[in-house]
Formats: sequence, C-alpha cells, structure tokens
Amino acid sequence: VPLLLRRLMMEPFLGTWKLVSSENFEDYMKELGVDAAARHAASLVKPSVSIGVNGEMVNIRTESSFTNTDVSFKLGEEFDETTADNRKVKSIVTLDSGVMVQVQKWLGKETTIKRKIVDGKMIVECAMNNIVSTRTYEKV
Repeated sequence: VPLLLRRLMMEPFLGTWKLVSSENFEDYMKELGVDAAARHAASLVKPSVSIGVNGEMVNIRTESSFTNTDVSFKLGEEFDETTADNRKVKSIVTLDSGVMVQVQKWLGKETTIKRKIVDGKMIVECAMNNIVSTRTYEKV
C-alpha cells in the first residue's frame, strides 16, 4: 500500500484519546494472566493514548498513573513489544477496512486488539479466547 494511502487510512486515529468507559477489562486482564493487584490498579486508571505517524512508522504512546508504554512499528510487519503488564510478545498491526487490528502472540497464547473510529470515538475491542473487553476513548 503506498505511503500516502496508508497515511490517509491512519488519519482518523491520529491524535490523543482519553479513556471514557470500559467494559469487562478486568476479566480480559485475568484471561491474559495479569495478577489480581495489577488488574485492580489497571482497572482504576483512565489512560490517554496518543497515535502518530512518522513516515512509515506508526507510534502509539499510552500514558497513565499506572505505567507508560511506547510502541513504534510499520503496518503489516511483526515487531517485539513489551506490554503494560510486562508480557514479551510478538505483535503485528494491520489496517483492514478502517479497523486497526493488532495481534499479540506469546508463550503459545494470542490476543487481538481492534481499534476503530465510530461517531468520532475510538472503540477498542480486546479479545482473548471468549473474553471480550470494550473500551471507549474520546478525542482530547
């Protein structure tokens, strides 16, 4: 996909987003294997997510009082990521029909994070096995 087209497809995601609602996130974290204390702390924070593009690289920075994470990647290329809950995963992010799809794999496990823009909000759907968490962000 040409660079300009990728940039246009990324355009709706660009900017800074603040978490406004979260459903089933604690169950999702439990499915990931996050311990109870960390799940409790993470369920209380309202992170902000900044998404930017620099040439071919996409950058997603997540900031909260709990932890900050920063990932940079090229769409469609696998990269190493250390998650907020300290999992070492292989990640790949693709753009499909306006949905940013991220698949993380580690220790024979897999989770999918889908980000899409609906009515100006960013809806983030985190799924592992049959557990799905939906988190809604509004643009800052």
